[in-house]
Amino acid sequence: MGVKRKAAAAILLLLLCLGSLWLHGGLDYQWDSCLKGYNQINKDHLHQLSNSSEADETKDLPVLSLCPGQTFQVSVLVSHLLAARAYTSDVLLEPYLSSWDELVKFMESLGPMVSLISNEIETKTTIIRQLALLSERSPEAEVGPDMQSRNSENSQTGEKNAVRASQGRGAYNSVRSMIWTELKQGIVDFNQQTDSGCRTLLRLHRALLWLQLFLQKLAETPTSGQLRRPSDLCREAYQSTLSHHHTWFVRRAAELAFIALPERGFFFRLVCVQNQEELSEVLTRVVDTIGEIYDRTQKALEENGMLDLP
Repeated sequence: MGVKRKAAAAILLLLLCLGSLWLHGGLDYQWDSCLKGYNQINKDHLHQLSNSSEADETKDLPVLSLCPGQTFQVSVLVSHLLAARAYTSDVLLEPYLSSWDELVKFMESLGPMVSLISNEIETKTTIIRQLALLSERSPEAEVGPDMQSRNSENSQTGEKNAVRASQGRGAYNSVRSMIWTELKQGIVDFNQQTDSGCRTLLRLHRALLWLQLFLQKLAETPTSGQLRRPSDLCREAYQSTLSHHHTWFVRRAAELAFIALPERGFFFRLVCVQNQEELSEVLTRVVDTIGEIYDRTQKALEENGMLDLP
């Protein structure tokens, strides 16, 4: 019995560590840098896409309605993602972070082990929201047209988008305006870890790719053979994305967490569908919408040399 108890304690320790190390990409991150106490949740749920500005372009896509009895609402997630689009290449931060609020609900619904990961993501969204609040209160946070892009290609387009976006809710109104501001003020450090908004966004960006790939795999309907277990699909998605930024310790802990994922029937109930075909339609819509936001963020980070911030 003593051996079994020690083994159980070791597994529990790994899972607890996972929640804190998930997005850091290493074991040497300063744990006390996590900011607590503030969690602004966007209350403006757009329940029906037919009433939004995106109605025309989505009329031929499956209707996503509210799912009774569920905390996570796939229709709300898609609405926030659509609202996050700004101009041709930018992403508004407020609806982007609201999208993460809904994705956190999704992860929390998968069980206590995965919810440890969602706690770390909430810490990241809180950091950016607090930086946005500080920026709004500080006159020094205003941005101007003298941003120097790290990539001359498309710099004029990125600069125009950043200028227009910054005229909304301040320097942290959009991804590009945040990048612009933090580069101008010297907040981003390319050599050591900081709690800059750009570094924090990069960690969320990497996690978004993991979730996108997982949902994409979950939406697939094989032409022959049985549907694969969600736990296996989630592990494969992780191995193709986030695992590249994690230590051996974190990778092992992640695999333990994925073992506890519910079976496929749970996901049917989560988004109110009856079968795999309906699930595929809904998740494909989500994956495509996430993909556009991911691509825009990827381009902004890449143009400014921020894909490998420590």
